[in-house]
Amino acid sequence: MLARDPSPPPPPAEGAVSQPAHGPARGNESYIALVWRRLRRSWTGMAGLCLVVLLLLMAVFAEFLAPLDPKATDIAFAPPQVASFHDKDGNFVARPRIYALAESADLDPVTFQPIVGPDYDHPRLLGFFVEGAPYKLLGLIPANRHFFGSMDGQPVHFLGTDKFGRDVLSRAIHGSRVSLMIALTVVFIVTVIGTTVGMVSGYFGGKFDVWMQRFVELVLAFPQLPLYLALTTLIPVTAPTNVFLAFVIVVMSALGWAQMSREVRGKTLALARIDYVRAAMAVGATDRRIIMQHIFPNVMSHVIVAVTLAIPTVVLLESFLGFLGFAVKPPLISWGLMLQDTAAYSVIGTYPWILSPVGFVLITVFAFNALGDGLRDAVDPY
Repeated sequence: MLARDPSPPPPPAEGAVSQPAHGPARGNESYIALVWRRLRRSWTGMAGLCLVVLLLLMAVFAEFLAPLDPKATDIAFAPPQVASFHDKDGNFVARPRIYALAESADLDPVTFQPIVGPDYDHPRLLGFFVEGAPYKLLGLIPANRHFFGSMDGQPVHFLGTDKFGRDVLSRAIHGSRVSLMIALTVVFIVTVIGTTVGMVSGYFGGKFDVWMQRFVELVLAFPQLPLYLALTTLIPVTAPTNVFLAFVIVVMSALGWAQMSREVRGKTLALARIDYVRAAMAVGATDRRIIMQHIFPNVMSHVIVAVTLAIPTVVLLESFLGFLGFAVKPPLISWGLMLQDTAAYSVIGTYPWILSPVGFVLITVFAFNALGDGLRDAVDPY
């Protein structure tokens, strides 16, 4: 029977890397886990991801998050009401409140008009999950609870009202649904068409690729803005809202797929010369199998990044066309349509809160751009 050696194991050689006793090795990570680990290191990418998730939740649960009915009217061009944590004597209070504007008995010495100021004698307490205008959550569940608002059910305008007295904040929250829906739908169509055309053209090559690229160049050569305006004016004003919205989506998609196709074609041309693709051709694999099993998974990383960078472009385009009156029509609400009220410089100077939808557009553009930059570094760090 052999005796057990009581001496400790020898120390590792100098320069050797010790492996952990437990836990999976980094080499066994899947590609998605590796990308996620790299993305978490980018604070801008994670900030963009959090903002994108919040924007999507805001669009889905717009009725619950909006404090008021976006179509309800009140005082036109009412200024924003700021929440306060102080009572009329200046003492700090735990529950936030709003002091509505009211006319006092004093007159302005210049205009002899009643002086308008906060009504400290009748504060409106604010809270979460308050009762308000009835709605259907997700279009199915009847409800009347809103995420935040006035405890007594009175209207509170955190971002003021527009020229018809409609709450700007509620309309901006509801407008995110149409603006993001247009952007996501257009980018989805552009991605499907552009990726398919780019992979097929780059893989087969030859005369098919030559003629396809001439057509892509023709689409890219069109001046997009005049063409947008010309095509959107073809549909009559009396057309149904859904028809007009579908037409706008089709026009944006028809002019946006060419750039995606050109980028995917370049990636496909490089992948078609790799050894494993040539080996698949040598063993007799079909073109469809090679494209779907070998080329498509390798271009997806570029496509995902391109999608996150294309969504803010469509959001800006929709806002610009909506400002000109060529995107959506009432009763739909979008950020671009809300910006029509800022066409007059006098309105902006007198009622600057009408520019509030610009803040939502800027946040959306930053969120998707930050997420796209983080994904680009995570997918291809070299």
